Amino acid sequence: MRVGGIANPVFEPPSPDLGRQRQQSPDGAGAGVPAAEAEEGPCGWGRCAPAALQLCNNPEGYLAAYSLLAIFQGIVVNGLINISISTIEKRYELNSSLTGLISASYDIAFCILSLFVSFFGERGHKPRWLAFSAFMLGLGSLMFSLPHFSSGKYHYGAKLEDTCQIPGTSSANFTCSASTKSSLRNYLYIFILGQLLLGVGGTPLYTLGTAFIDDSVPKHKSSLYIGIGYAMSLLGPAIGYVLGGQLLNIYIDIQIPERQDATYTKMDQDDPRWLGAWWIAFLACFFAIWLLIIPFSCFPKHLPGTAKIQAEKISETHNDGSEVLVETKNIGKSFKDFPVALLILLKNPVLMSLIIASSSEALVATGFATFLPKFIENQFGKTSSFSATLGGLVLIPAAALGQIISGILVSKCKMDCKSIIKFMISTCSVALLLNTVFLFAKCGNEPFAGVSETYNGTGMLYNLTAPCNANCRCLRSMYYPVCGRDEVQYFSPCFAGCASHLFNNGKKMYHNCSCIGKPERENGSEDFIYEAVPGKCPTQCKFLPLFLTFFFFAVVFTFMAVTPTTVAILRCVPDKQRSFALGVQSVFLRLLGTIPGPILFGVAIDNSCTLWDINECKTKGACWVYDNERMAYLLMGISAACKIITIIFVVMAVCLYKPPPASAALSQKDSEMVSAIHT
Repeated sequence: MRVGGIANPVFEPPSPDLGRQRQQSPDGAGAGVPAAEAEEGPCGWGRCAPAALQLCNNPEGYLAAYSLLAIFQGIVVNGLINISISTIEKRYELNSSLTGLISASYDIAFCILSLFVSFFGERGHKPRWLAFSAFMLGLGSLMFSLPHFSSGKYHYGAKLEDTCQIPGTSSANFTCSASTKSSLRNYLYIFILGQLLLGVGGTPLYTLGTAFIDDSVPKHKSSLYIGIGYAMSLLGPAIGYVLGGQLLNIYIDIQIPERQDATYTKMDQDDPRWLGAWWIAFLACFFAIWLLIIPFSCFPKHLPGTAKIQAEKISETHNDGSEVLVETKNIGKSFKDFPVALLILLKNPVLMSLIIASSSEALVATGFATFLPKFIENQFGKTSSFSATLGGLVLIPAAALGQIISGILVSKCKMDCKSIIKFMISTCSVALLLNTVFLFAKCGNEPFAGVSETYNGTGMLYNLTAPCNANCRCLRSMYYPVCGRDEVQYFSPCFAGCASHLFNNGKKMYHNCSCIGKPERENGSEDFIYEAVPGKCPTQCKFLPLFLTFFFFAVVFTFMAVTPTTVAILRCVPDKQRSFALGVQSVFLRLLGTIPGPILFGVAIDNSCTLWDINECKTKGACWVYDNERMAYLLMGISAACKIITIIFVVMAVCLYKPPPASAALSQKDSEMVSAIHT
């Protein structure tokens, strides 16, 4: 585009095709019209373009399709897989390290492909890339469900007794024996393949899909649309947890087989042998995701009005000469330009500062997303299911609210790139202050026999075995906590010395417990109708509402930086490198954030463990009891350190950012002139 005979790079569009269209000479003006019509063509498939489809041929229609795909991606990857992983472990006899490899496979595929997809997809047909994304996500969901259909029926075996087994009574053989290698473990490779396919499908979604939104709407609306899209994607994990949790209440093979053998008893959901129907949701998502191929395949390469919108945008690229280099050498047309294009982005100090800041935030976010339910369960003495529900009710609405609020504020205030980065500093600083909730909303540990105190003066600390349960042949691999009438928690009914149980009004109660002493507080002449009940002892800590309130707002302010970060990254790089910049961010986000985040938080939580599971084969397993105060301090320390790193790099981005001279010199009159020309 030339204004007054002078080439102005401000008006260069992100697409080379659009650029060619606007740079047509007067003699070739007519030749450029068919190309423009093809790129901003109707919604349909070739000549088949029904009038009804044109109602969706706009940014709102695309945002709806994008949001649906993001929701289903979140349902499968961040919801169903997380809630099904323990069931898959038991069904296919996998240990946690192997299921951890399954979880990491998604990020591995994403990291490998992200740069290439975002580089080549920048100049391609982005909606068709998202149709490919939907195809691969659906195929990955189908692959994940296939092991259920080829592994045969589930055989749940004999029930293990959880009470004290007096010598002379019949019981299962608890001696250690080398386990035979099962063929079920081979299904590990099917699950890994499914995750790799899901990673391939997820790659275009948050790189090309996000850049297409930015292409299609005016600059001041971009943050609002991206914020809505990102917020909608957070509904996926919530739906996945609810849907997957409900389906786990259904038996894995739908019908529970009837057994005639006396050693087998019919199961219910409280039975440790119970496995839920984890595979149903994956199969349903396969069909639903493949339906989304239809809308994405009918969108044109550019939505109507994109050329005009791009022409009116003012460049805010960091003034380091990269934009001129990309334009003059037309970098990005072939694979041989890949190293140069990557080097240009890596040498952009503003971009790299924002990427490192967002990676630091992602480390904390993924760490808490993984372990917040565990923190609530141990700190405040809640059940695992209730803790998971509370964690979801805090994290997901707060994250969605933060992204929507920030998108609205950036849009309404029409912030430029530098103002957006300054806005990020304020939100991160508030989030840092709110994270101090760990200092005053922590809880001590409740009395635990064999861990924090002895068995009525007998036995030793950190030893679950005492004279009162020495002959019970208890399994340390069966953690089934009970609360005694003495208000002391015990590892299991067996370690409490309980010899029998009965049901009173549907509630299980244990009797004849040799290790449980008299209650500390006598209730006059009233006798206890039980000696122990299932579950942990009620905590005396009352800080849960305070913790949830402060943590909710900490998450809100943390996620208020997500949408502005994406918008700032799109602004500070050359137009033709926006998708590629998001691809580079995705790689760093995973290598420095989402992959090490759960690992670092897991190591910190393990360092606060006071009682490990060591089974009859002397194999170290999971941690049963944690030091609550140590856990709170460690998690707050990691969170605070990452917040400080984020603030430092965002401040660096503000200080290093130099706006291009063209954007400062462009007047309102110039903008009106360009708008009139393209009208």
